Amino acid sequence: MRKSITLSAISITLGAMVLSGCAAVDKVAGSEGGATGTATSAETGGADGADDARTQLAELKVGPDGSMDGYSRDRFPHWSNQGEGCNTRETVLKRDGDGVKVDDKCRPTSGSWTSPYDGETWTDPADVDIDHVVPLAEAWRSGADAWTDEERERFANDLDGVNLLAVTDNVNQSKGDKGPEDWQPPLESYWCTYAILWIDVKHTWELTVEEDEKATLEDMLDRC
Repeated sequence: MRKSITLSAISITLGAMVLSGCAAVDKVAGSEGGATGTATSAETGGADGADDARTQLAELKVGPDGSMDGYSRDRFPHWSNQGEGCNTRETVLKRDGDGVKVDDKCRPTSGSWTSPYDGETWTDPADVDIDHVVPLAEAWRSGADAWTDEERERFANDLDGVNLLAVTDNVNQSKGDKGPEDWQPPLESYWCTYAILWIDVKHTWELTVEEDEKATLEDMLDRC
């Protein structure tokens, strides 16, 4: 079961990630309650980030995927209220977009979003999905089935970590609930960053990895 987290909130600088392939992740104000925490591998980026990710990966428990019995997205209540009339999706759209303006219901009325998965830029928020880097179903079969629904809600709406990204909608749909052994972002220069983020989420939430998943992540980190 996942231990409490003290990671600070992060802001993913999408343009820099697309250009460099290794995330430029900037810290922003701490989460509600003022948690600041220690910089994660996803926040340090580059070679140091890859080294930290390798250390995290080595610490993960390796085992086969668990059963999908009982799984439903409803077991991970998501897009929860984040205050000031905004839900989690709207909060990420504001965080990851450029020049985003919203109406009195926190719905974006203008702005642009550059997807790190394929490098495409969109001006219509309907073209953007909020992706869980580690999908909800993947979390379920690697340990989240034993959590409470409240813990799963925290995972699905975790703005303090690195699991939520604004990405091109059809690219996210092609990913589905696949792990990195079966799906990687179309933009190969992003594979290093994607592996760092994936490992950081699994390490933070104490989820397991499969043998082929671990081997693929190691290969992706070799691109850093």
